[in-house]
Amino acid sequence: MIQVNLLPGTAAKSRDRSFNLGGMIAGATAGVRDKFMLAAVASVGTVVLAVGLLFMSQSNLERNLTEREQKALQDSARYKVVLAAKEKAEATRDSLYQQVAIIKSIDDSRFLWPHLLEEISNALPQYTWLTLVTQTSAPPSAAFQDTVKKARNAPVDTTKKMSDAEAKKIRADAILADAARATKFRIVGHTVDIQALTLFMKTLEASPYIQNVQITRSELVIVDTKEVTEFQLEAESQQPPAFLVKTVSYALGDK
Repeated sequence: MIQVNLLPGTAAKSRDRSFNLGGMIAGATAGVRDKFMLAAVASVGTVVLAVGLLFMSQSNLERNLTEREQKALQDSARYKVVLAAKEKAEATRDSLYQQVAIIKSIDDSRFLWPHLLEEISNALPQYTWLTLVTQTSAPPSAAFQDTVKKARNAPVDTTKKMSDAEAKKIRADAILADAARATKFRIVGHTVDIQALTLFMKTLEASPYIQNVQITRSELVIVDTKEVTEFQLEAESQQPPAFLVKTVSYALGDK
């Protein structure tokens, strides 16, 4: 079949269009190939960027840790002197605490027997006399026990892991507790009136310095051809209320 083109230039445009279409197809094909390349390049760039960021992050972390370590070493060197001074001060304090505890124990117990003898004397009724007043318990002076019986006051197995300061404090507390321990004593006497003995016991029990008065023995004996009642009492001391104890300062004048 023969076709006649009645419109001039149409064929040229058709040829140009077909040519451009082929170029477009070739360009599209070439574009598809470039996408794989771009994807590969982008992946490599992303990996390099991630590695760079991680490297920078680790470098910053290392630098911060190094600075903190140096600061910690400086603080440790500075605080070491402070801690040493603190330990020395605490050791001095504990030593003074122990010495004060010993002095206090001696001071608290040195007037014990004068008070007890005064209370016994004031409570003694008529027709009653004493033949013996003696202490039956161990001496309450913790100074004696601390110097002679250090092994007993030393920390036991349960406190072996304690520091020396804690052990000294425990020993000082034991000194004070031992000094506050009640002193037991025995009273032996004679009376010609059993009612006087009862009155004597009640008066002793009412004393702020004496407690737990008990009679352990009572029997009739002959004294100077007369029949009297011999009695034996057991009692112990107690700490009087603070308002009953009066202390006054005493100073030696210049001679």
